[in-house]
Amino acid sequence: MQNLVKEFIENQGWQTDAKSRYIDLVSEIGELGKEILLSTDYGKQDFAITPSVVDEIGDCIFSLSALCEAVDINAEEALNQSLDKYRSR
Repeated sequence: MQNLVKEFIENQGWQTDAKSRYIDLVSEIGELGKEILLSTDYGKQDFAITPSVVDEIGDCIFSLSALCEAVDINAEEALNQSLDKYRSR
């Protein structure tokens, strides 16, 4: 997945620094939170997956993958390290 994001960024000319990638990730997470609030009518209803929620999750995945690429971290290896840590708890 990270390679798909890397290729897309290169093809689109969307290269930028790690700080900008981090800020973009935080922004996308905020947008996901907003969509979750809207889908629950600010907690008045049960959570429902909407097309907007799915779209924002995709944006978050893209932004996190782009950040990993910007700081030269293999996302899959980082995930495996975290899973190993969680298993040992």
